Amino acid sequence: MTIATSNESLSDPTLTPQPSFRVQTRVAHDADEQARSLHGWSQTYDQLTAGCFVGALTELCLDHMQVFVETTSHTLRQTCEVQKDAYWFGIPTCPEGSGRIDAQVIAGDALAFRPGGIEFELLTSAGYEIFGVVVKGEALRRYAAEVERVGLADHVPNTEVVPIGMARKAQLCASLRRLLDDGAASSAPLSSFARNNLQASVLASLFDVGALPASEPAAMPARPRRQSIVSEAREYVLVNRERAVNVPELCERLHVSRRTLQYCFQDVLGMAPATYLRTIRLNGARRDLSNASVESRSVQDVAAAWGFWHLSQFATDYRKLFGMRPSDTLKAAGAALA
Repeated sequence: MTIATSNESLSDPTLTPQPSFRVQTRVAHDADEQARSLHGWSQTYDQLTAGCFVGALTELCLDHMQVFVETTSHTLRQTCEVQKDAYWFGIPTCPEGSGRIDAQVIAGDALAFRPGGIEFELLTSAGYEIFGVVVKGEALRRYAAEVERVGLADHVPNTEVVPIGMARKAQLCASLRRLLDDGAASSAPLSSFARNNLQASVLASLFDVGALPASEPAAMPARPRRQSIVSEAREYVLVNRERAVNVPELCERLHVSRRTLQYCFQDVLGMAPATYLRTIRLNGARRDLSNASVESRSVQDVAAAWGFWHLSQFATDYRKLFGMRPSDTLKAAGAALA
């Protein structure tokens, strides 16, 4: 994805300035200004109802993905086109009938979908809010093959409106809103690891809600194999303790789909893989803190040794799991040695 750095690059999606990897929010007081705010798109907005226009865009551009939420105050006719070899998913939060894509109503239980390089038309009512996800085609195909174990060549949606259900749609909107809110709360650019995790999380959500095709049902591994998969995952994470191994990497390493991995962890441990991966690293950090003295190691040293580079998040997760701060564990270890 690209972040524009000038008015020229806003109007020319072929230019590729470097992303800042930060959540950015912009407010526009003109429909044309609003249309130019969304990076990488070719758009024209016509205002159809009277009054002073106000629009807002909160956007995060990652290496292979763009996530945003857009609000517009007046009824608009939009002609839109995203860059070639990319896919756009549009998830409105507004009531059924308040938006149309190529003259088709976007139902309350549905999202909109369009491939890149094809112009489409949106008609949106006053007070409209819509979440958007744009994924580069190469990244989506790679994720689908390596993590979901499904080919996308002939399986992407072939319609502008994709029903996914009210509950799943609400779940998807909530997760995207949380992603943007969390990003806006941090002034620092996202690390490479954080960007990869966010992209994988969004893609997993799109598969989970049915916006993208799931793999064909397959026979789940027998119980001994399920336990073996969980054990292999634990061993791999501990060997690579200095970095946070994520679910896509485990799927590739263990040669299983994300759904199979989730099933095995849920059956054996009663929790999601990502939760377990974080928990065993937190336990490792606790053991190191318990065996250290204040003089010999700091909380930051131990956190980094276990792949936790965001110290405040590490402290929050640690306290939630163990009921105390990591510094308290370290002080108690020092007192015991005195």
